[in-house]
Amino acid sequence: MNQSFHVLEQAQRLTQPHSWGEVVWHVWGQHNHPNQVPLVLLHGGSGSWTHWVRNVTHWAHDRTVWALDMPGFGDSALPPEVRDADSLAPYLGEVLQTAFHGKAVDLMGFSFGGLTAGLLAAEYPERVARLFLVGVPGLGLMRESLPMRGMLPEMTEQQQRLVHRHNLRVMMLSDEASITEEVVDMQAANVVRDRMRRRRIARTDVLAKAQAAWVCPVHGIWGEQDALYLHQLKRIPQVLHRLDSFHLIPDAGHWVAYERAQAFHRVVDPLLNRTQPQA
Repeated sequence: MNQSFHVLEQAQRLTQPHSWGEVVWHVWGQHNHPNQVPLVLLHGGSGSWTHWVRNVTHWAHDRTVWALDMPGFGDSALPPEVRDADSLAPYLGEVLQTAFHGKAVDLMGFSFGGLTAGLLAAEYPERVARLFLVGVPGLGLMRESLPMRGMLPEMTEQQQRLVHRHNLRVMMLSDEASITEEVVDMQAANVVRDRMRRRRIARTDVLAKAQAAWVCPVHGIWGEQDALYLHQLKRIPQVLHRLDSFHLIPDAGHWVAYERAQAFHRVVDPLLNRTQPQA
C-alpha cells in the first residue's frame, strides 16, 4: 500500500458546493478536536492535497487538519475568469467562509498556495488567525527561469514519467533519491488536473506589497536548496519584512514539507503551539 493511499484512508472527504462548482476537502482528526482552531493547508501549483501527504496525520494527533484541493486543481472546480492567485483569492475567501462560518483559521500555504493565502490574509484579515508561508513566490526574487520540460502529444507514458522526474528534480526536490516512483505517480496525477495554466504573478513582488495589510502573526519556512531562490534566500526577510519568524530547513528543496518532513515538523510544531510528543 503506497503512502498517499494509506493517508487518504484516514481522512474524511468533504465536497463543498458553490454557485460556480464544487471544491473538495480532505479532513483528518475532525472527531478528536472539535474545538481546536482548524489548520487549513493549501498546496502548490499543479498540486493537490497530496503536497501535504507526509504532514497531515502528524498534525492531526492534536488538531483538525483541513487540506483543500484549491479551486482549479485536483478534484475542485475552476471558477470563471480565474487565471492566477489574485483572482483566486476572493473565491478562496468564499470557500473558507462557507466551511468555517466566519471562524478564523490557521492557514498554511505552500508555493502558489502560500501566495494565494498571503493575498487572502491581506484582503480578508478576519479569516486568518495565523499565516504560515512555505516556499512562497511573489517577492520579486525568483530566478528568471528553470529548465523545465514540457509534454508532447506523441510521448509514451514512460517518456512522460521521465519528464515528470526531470521537472521534480529541477524545481521541487533537491535529492534525486527523494524522487520515488510514488512521487512521480503523484506528480502525474496532479499535473493533468491543473486547469489554471500560464500563471504569471508569482514572478512579481505582489506578495511583498500585500504584506502591509496583514494583521495576524506570519511565519516563513523555506528549504535551503529551494531552486526558486538560489543565492537569494538571505534577502527574503529583508523583502518580506512583516515576517514574525524566518526558518531555513537544511538539505531540502522547494517541496520542503515532503522532502524533509521531520525537520519541517520540528520547526513548525512550536509555531503551532503543538505540545504533544511528535509521532
